[in-house]
Amino acid sequence: MGSPLMRWGRHAWHALGSDGRWLDRAARQRIAERIAASEAGHGGEIRVCIERALPAAALRRGVSARARAQACFGELGVWDTAERCGVLVYLLLAEQAIELVADRGITERVPPAQWQALVDGLGSALREGRREAGLLAIIDALDALLREHFPLRAEQANPNELPDAPMLR
Repeated sequence: MGSPLMRWGRHAWHALGSDGRWLDRAARQRIAERIAASEAGHGGEIRVCIERALPAAALRRGVSARARAQACFGELGVWDTAERCGVLVYLLLAEQAIELVADRGITERVPPAQWQALVDGLGSALREGRREAGLLAIIDALDALLREHFPLRAEQANPNELPDAPMLR
């Protein structure tokens, strides 16, 4: 990760960036639509959070990307779904970090290697500059997992419990 000074510099540089340059409005809309379509077919919830840089207070405390993703999981209410099957896709641009945080209902059913494969696939797409395609692919993969483990039953109500648009910070 480098020295603390280098870490601060990366975060300061990314904090100045524009959300629209990394993922434009049209791409964010398509991602939101894909999430909405996915959630119509299973009992889970998917959130995407893209954070340019950690807040200064988190940097001072030495917060890792994983710890920040877990905090966002709570802040965004992903943990608070009816069947405990929410999944957060978290990107920390300043550190080129990808984290998947899933609630216990789904983590009990999906092995760690499968989660890692999803992270690796998204990482590969992002390194190739395929931001939107990579995010859409991970949403599709999460959709398949959630349909397998949390299929909708005919009598089941399926409210949209969380916003579908990617959160940009």
